[in-house]
Amino acid sequence: MAPIDDLLSRMDALVQPMRAFGDERQHFLSTYMRTTIAVKHEIERGAFVDGDWTERWDIAFADLYLDALEEWNAKGSVPGPWRIAFEAANATPRVPPIRHLLLGMNAHINYDLPQALILVITDQEFDDPALVARRSRDHERIDAVLSSRVAAEDHELRKMEQPGDRTLLDHLLTPFNRAGSKRFLKEARGKVWRNATALSDARRQGLEPLAERLRQLEALSAERVADLRRPGQVLLRLARDGFGVLLPGA
Repeated sequence: MAPIDDLLSRMDALVQPMRAFGDERQHFLSTYMRTTIAVKHEIERGAFVDGDWTERWDIAFADLYLDALEEWNAKGSVPGPWRIAFEAANATPRVPPIRHLLLGMNAHINYDLPQALILVITDQEFDDPALVARRSRDHERIDAVLSSRVAAEDHELRKMEQPGDRTLLDHLLTPFNRAGSKRFLKEARGKVWRNATALSDARRQGLEPLAERLRQLEALSAERVADLRRPGQVLLRLARDGFGVLLPGA
């Protein structure tokens, strides 16, 4: 069994109880599973510059979220961005499925993704522009997979929605949501790489400088997720404020 298949098995084991008990966190994890299957198929058909590296990166990235999920289930204590996202599952009034997806995406991309990159790219490799360019192309290919899934995932979310979950404005913004996903992902990708480079620079200086940078990233990411928890039109807020966070000096 390929490592990515083990990842999918881990995801399935976590999502099944959520579905059985109506846990709203299922919306992000279910979407993540389907996207991971799509990435697996792209790896198998040779769509990436370095498929082996992409698989290692995809697993390292997903593990950060799944570890947080298991930690929350066991102890209720996780980094700030995930705490805000997970607490939304028990919120009153109820948080619609599409909002859960956006909360999870923001926590995972802004907080986890830079960390995943430094797990699979050494500091010496960050100094190699040609290698970084290859890794960036594979990152861009992942974004293309995500963008191609937007319409299908929107359809899946609608199956889970209750009457009133989407306002008239939400419906009107759906085409913008699909078209805008490419813009949001491109913007986030640029910030993620700058943040990952800043983390790599801090790692060269020692454990405490890296820990300080991670604390900064956690605070910025939590602030963005908290902003998306506020009432109002999330998509309009994203259009105004952008997607992603940037470490000072990155």
